[in-house]
Amino acid sequence: MVQSVIRSPQLTSADLDRLAYLRSIQPARSAKLRSSSRGDRIADVVTQVVGSWRFIIIQSCLLMIWIVLNIISWISHWDPYPFILLNLALSFQAAYATPFILMSQNRQSEIDRDNALQDLDCDIKAEMEIELLHEKLDSLRDREIANLYILVQTQSETILRMEQMIARQMDMNDRSPSDI
Repeated sequence: MVQSVIRSPQLTSADLDRLAYLRSIQPARSAKLRSSSRGDRIADVVTQVVGSWRFIIIQSCLLMIWIVLNIISWISHWDPYPFILLNLALSFQAAYATPFILMSQNRQSEIDRDNALQDLDCDIKAEMEIELLHEKLDSLRDREIANLYILVQTQSETILRMEQMIARQMDMNDRSPSDI
């Protein structure tokens, strides 16, 4: 039997167990939708609002109005030039919004991490399935090569016997009847 020159690595029993597990959970179809708490949903909404162009434009307009009204105010300046009250309000807004943004980012990080693990499981499963297909193809190729080798050997033996028969017949024909 002829052995193939190039051998692909064989899957170990641990690999086959993992493949069986991945086949059972079907990672490509079993996307887990995590239920989010009320705090998570609030953090997402606040982050979505604070991170929007609409919010930035509205806040920029309000800041401009605040500054213009304080500069050209005739009666009283409720927040004169270094705009300390405005700085305090903006600092409060930043300090208040930051934890919401961080909570939302952490939750999104967990979702991304779960998706990455699910993608890894799909990739590993696909790799193992492809490896099994390679092993099957290698086995079929080896079997076909072995069958061809046996056929070639059989034909070679048949050709050799036929050559010997022809040689004997030619020897007999070369001998004249007087030689016998």
